Amino acid sequence: MYRDLVAVAKSLYRVSMIASSLRLEYLCGGYIINLRQIFAVHCGVDIPDTICKPMSSDNNLTFGVLYAALNIAIYVDLRRRGFDVSAVRYEDLVARPLDMCRVVLEFCHLPVSLAELAVKAFDVDSQANTGIAKSAIGHFKEPQLTPQIKTKLNEILEKCGVPLIGEPNIIEGTLSC
Repeated sequence: MYRDLVAVAKSLYRVSMIASSLRLEYLCGGYIINLRQIFAVHCGVDIPDTICKPMSSDNNLTFGVLYAALNIAIYVDLRRRGFDVSAVRYEDLVARPLDMCRVVLEFCHLPVSLAELAVKAFDVDSQANTGIAKSAIGHFKEPQLTPQIKTKLNEILEKCGVPLIGEPNIIEGTLSC
């Protein structure tokens, strides 16, 4: 599953306000991304260096955007190498939960009759009773995407070979209804 890159970045930023290890990642320039590249390379996945090199940032969106871009880049590389994988876009699930649940269940060769039960899960905070529940992080102010930040992020994303901010965020092999 993937999501709009800016939405991921804003969410990770709010989580970083209470998760000390993630906050440290923001302050140190994203070394966990470098560790994920090492793991990806170990698994034979070819990831652009642009995504994985730790970097300082003058904004609070870069780390989260790169984090999300790394996941997309791994997925794209797996498809390029012939793996039969498909993606689901979070925004599609939210916009048409019943239809998308049916598509996912059918794709997984599971009974489509479970779709209505699956949709009920959308009414519950999946992180309830954890430190990152909506009630715990919802009050933190999100970083803003200014035109200048968007330009900088899109320069990085272009080098990464993933969809740019402001363009359709649909990657190859995405399931849809």
